[in-house]
Amino acid sequence: MRLVILSDTHLPTRARELPTEIWAAIEEADVVLHAGDWISRDAVDELSARAGRLIGCYGNNDGPDVRAVLPEVARATLGGLRFVVVHETGPARGRERRMAAAYPDADVLVFGHSHVPWDSTAERSPDPAGAAGRAARTPPAAPGTLRLLNPGSPTDRRRQPAATYLTAVVARGRLDDIVLHPLPSRREDRGSASWPG
Repeated sequence: MRLVILSDTHLPTRARELPTEIWAAIEEADVVLHAGDWISRDAVDELSARAGRLIGCYGNNDGPDVRAVLPEVARATLGGLRFVVVHETGPARGRERRMAAAYPDADVLVFGHSHVPWDSTAERSPDPAGAAGRAARTPPAAPGTLRLLNPGSPTDRRRQPAATYLTAVVARGRLDDIVLHPLPSRREDRGSASWPG
């Protein structure tokens, strides 16, 4: 199952439309996950019409029209993995621990808000009284872990080297082939993006 993971599209305030590369990825994807800050209900409607399946939530900049059709927290099981999609997770420091405690039933947490790409894993303590959420950089979601992913923003890179989005594959109950895609600048050729965490 092919995924496209987006957040913070801010249409039409940061861009009139999504980059062509993203629309091409969406056409190839089975599921699109969007972690909020759409801004426009038209953006929600267009993505919903063009995506095979859309799972999304609203963000802090979304008005009543977007909040009327999307939840604050979206949940879905895809290929045996339990996904949660939220907009805000608070400060980076302690994020893994907080999110592992907040979403104990999730395997993958997709979030946005910061426009900063993020990929980390929180290890859950087998002891409920123990210290859940020790941060670790690991590959695909595994039993007893919570994978945290932020795709950045495809329209507003802020202080990042490039605007970005993610793709991934769910297969045999695993999240694999997670790729951060830097988008070409409107004025420059395609560059490479670092992946800060």
